[in-house]
Amino acid sequence: MTCRVVLVAPAITPSLRRARFDDGDSIENPGAVALALPAAGRAVSSPSVRCRETAAALGLDASVEPALAGLDAGRWRGRTLEEVGAAEPQALVRWLSEPGAAPHGGESVREFCARVTAWLETAGGTAGRTVAVVEPEVVRAVVLHALGAPETAFWRVDVPPLTATEVTGGPGRWNVRLGQVGGRP
Repeated sequence: MTCRVVLVAPAITPSLRRARFDDGDSIENPGAVALALPAAGRAVSSPSVRCRETAAALGLDASVEPALAGLDAGRWRGRTLEEVGAAEPQALVRWLSEPGAAPHGGESVREFCARVTAWLETAGGTAGRTVAVVEPEVVRAVVLHALGAPETAFWRVDVPPLTATEVTGGPGRWNVRLGQVGGRP
């Protein structure tokens, strides 16, 4: 049984433009959101406003999946990376370099990756295609898991807005498909 999961990063928001930890803002220009997606048996979304709005703008009737929530940045939520770096430079460096660190009082990268991996392995038991509109860090966690890459590589995966990444396979064996989703030109 092969499972396909298409991970779609949300549309741009003012927070993303300012490198601000998600503060619940809406996507910019929802009418301009467009992405060719293959037909799917089910659609899910991270609980954030930007993911739900992106899913709706893409015409998906997505159910909210709490396990796909973004990385909990604790007290840094709503602040820019620059602000955090100025106020807590050592804490920021530690968080970006040590997957088990959570100096912000939220979730560590390690904890986050474990949560996302658990969801993927469960979803992998379902045949067919799932389209998931998820936070960029969810895409990072899935790619690391699929490739067997270390958590220290988490911040080295760039996920631009409105890009799709597909993983295929099933529990314990995933492949990352680059290029056009579904392999069509």
